[in-house]
Amino acid sequence: MAPMGIRLSPLGVVVFCLLGVGIIYHLYAGVISSRIAALRKRRTVDMRELLALSVEAAVRGGHELKRIREDSLVEDKSKGNTKEGANEKLTSGDLLSHRKMYHLIKNTFPYIQVNSGMRDDAVGEETAAWNHVIPADMQQIGDGKEVAAEEVTVWISPLDGSQEYAENLRKYVTTMVCVAVNGAPVVGVIHKPFTEYTAWAMVGAGANVRARSAYSEKSPQVIVSRSHAGKVNGFIQTAFGNDTVIRVAGGAGYKVLTLLDPSDDTYEKADMYLHITYIKKWDICAGDAILKALGGHMTNLKGEEIDYRGAEANNGGVLASIGVDHQTLLGKLQSVDSPKQR
Repeated sequence: MAPMGIRLSPLGVVVFCLLGVGIIYHLYAGVISSRIAALRKRRTVDMRELLALSVEAAVRGGHELKRIREDSLVEDKSKGNTKEGANEKLTSGDLLSHRKMYHLIKNTFPYIQVNSGMRDDAVGEETAAWNHVIPADMQQIGDGKEVAAEEVTVWISPLDGSQEYAENLRKYVTTMVCVAVNGAPVVGVIHKPFTEYTAWAMVGAGANVRARSAYSEKSPQVIVSRSHAGKVNGFIQTAFGNDTVIRVAGGAGYKVLTLLDPSDDTYEKADMYLHITYIKKWDICAGDAILKALGGHMTNLKGEEIDYRGAEANNGGVLASIGVDHQTLLGKLQSVDSPKQR
């Protein structure tokens, strides 16, 4: 009860209470937000699990591509032209492979960022689940390699080599998964659906594929995309000499495998992989991780490491190599104006 002769204003009491609440909020808001942030930071993912999951996702996507192709169910339409002027195909395989791969990863780790080479508004594959079994050939990699979930970006390519898939050039077709941590490629998986071969690697941990025993730096064999081979022939020969062998192939994943010693098929042998124009990160991230795990390199044409965060575009071209002096190759390329610069 208020003292005799003093009357409390109801409005004043409300204002006083609101001021009190405001003061308490400002005192404790920082503590509360810090605790929420700390809880979020405790969300971690085990890198060996992510590697095994990535392999499983690539294989499941590959099964869809193989089924559609062998059952003659491929329906293709144009997504438009690439920056090289080639007609970019969209097939029924793209979509079904995407659903298998994307939802398997998101259902297992719903709080990590997953970027796909395919867009799909349908829910699809909601029940896709992984059994958390680590394959025997990954047991060599110790568990406990955990990273914060917010540092992880996964890039998936549900169909690398869509033009070749539509043309039934099966050897070029792959599915790929890459795990980047703070923008650096760490886990790479390249799966070939029609031979059921899978190459995988984790930087600093292990790989199931190896480099070849010998490479040539003085007269390198260069592999380039089928879509723009004619535009780069003169550029390459000016940089490395007229005797340079230039090979063409489809699919960025396949081209990385030509630098290595895969066991499933006969490959063109290349000493470097060159791409001079725009390319999307889901096409190159897995190969970048595998090369780095084996001591190789993938950079843009300025020699800069590619950051696998943010937007999907890599506008700086690609130079990939292993077993040779990457800086020497860059120097020769940079001494010549590329067709992109002319």
